[in-house]
Amino acid sequence: MKKILLIAVVFLSAFTNHLKAQDATDNTRLSEVLKSYYNIKNALVAGDGKTAATSATDFSKTLNGVSYQQISEGNVNTLLKDAGTIADAKSIEKQRVAFINFSSNMAEMAMALKLSDQPVYIQYCPMKKALWLSSEQNIKNPYYGNSMLTCGKVMDKIQ
Repeated sequence: MKKILLIAVVFLSAFTNHLKAQDATDNTRLSEVLKSYYNIKNALVAGDGKTAATSATDFSKTLNGVSYQQISEGNVNTLLKDAGTIADAKSIEKQRVAFINFSSNMAEMAMALKLSDQPVYIQYCPMKKALWLSSEQNIKNPYYGNSMLTCGKVMDKIQ
């Protein structure tokens, strides 16, 4: 009986450690997805369509590494479609238009899941009537770049 109890305790301990390691890996992947999103946003702020396209491709690769247990298959497919549209767009204007839907979908995910240990700011451009996510409170508008860099406001902060 003692052997069975000892085996059960060892098994339970190993299983608990495995779950903790899995949670840490999943949290790291979600954080990487958010960082990949920020890379696209930052490229659009800078007016760099080529980097935005490359970053959108990288986003898709990162998102494909996330388990469907964390993000539903439907949400993954929606975000992959949005990122693909940005990656395939031939102009920064078209990338910025695609970024509207992409950001809306990312914001829904950010509100439902903990993507980062750092605050995530939901920012809004009244001219474009669109939102985006940012790691900082200062406004850097991805929809207009340098022409209206500080146009917008912080709508919410996700802790």
